[in-house]
Amino acid sequence: MLQIYSDGSFNAASRIGGWAFIVFEDGDQLHEANGCEPGMDNNRFELLAVTKAVKWVEENAKSREVWLWTDSFHVVEGCYRWRKIWRNNGWHRITANAHARRRSIPNALLWQELDTLLMHNANVEIQWCKGHAETPGNIRADMLARQFT
Repeated sequence: MLQIYSDGSFNAASRIGGWAFIVFEDGDQLHEANGCEPGMDNNRFELLAVTKAVKWVEENAKSREVWLWTDSFHVVEGCYRWRKIWRNNGWHRITANAHARRRSIPNALLWQELDTLLMHNANVEIQWCKGHAETPGNIRADMLARQFT
């Protein structure tokens, strides 16, 4: 089984964010990747890190069992609780008030991309890990993501 740790970072002053992921097998590091781009919030970069990691799995380890660890509860909740609802609602939030406007989902295009990737890679399980808790993979991913912010 592959263990992947992902993390995102964002600097509000510069509006630049970083993302990173690291792939391990049996405790040995197989791969790492990181990058940066302009953005608006930290959630985007947490989501981007997971998306990039699942893309890597699709291209390099399609049939492998994968646990993808993130310290973003937002991403975990989005993947397991909200993603299917958003998809069924045309990637909008629906309120109980029928007269209220349908609100768009922040980072909807990125959520749609991750949704498609996860549907094609059912072997990927998104897991939550506590951030800054001495988990070596999480610490390394955090350091790589922060290189740019």
